[in-house]
Amino acid sequence: MSVSLRLDEAPHQADLRVTHVTEPPAGHDLPQRLEELGFLPGERVMVMARGVPGSDPLAIRVGHSTFALRRSEAACVQVIRVEAAP
Repeated sequence: MSVSLRLDEAPHQADLRVTHVTEPPAGHDLPQRLEELGFLPGERVMVMARGVPGSDPLAIRVGHSTFALRRSEAACVQVIRVEAAP
């Protein structure tokens, strides 16, 4: 069984799958915006690169598109690792 983690904490180049998008502490339309970009349950995602310094922003691959997300935005996306077939 895979453990859920936030996308901003995910390892670089790991094969991941979105489980859900959460509300940020301040609460606004961010979950809807992320879902409109393709961060939907079941969609495969990958952290392609991290900004220097401070790992902000993150380059995130979702589907066939790559987006730059702030760490605070990526923290709203819950993911699990995709298990490799034996």
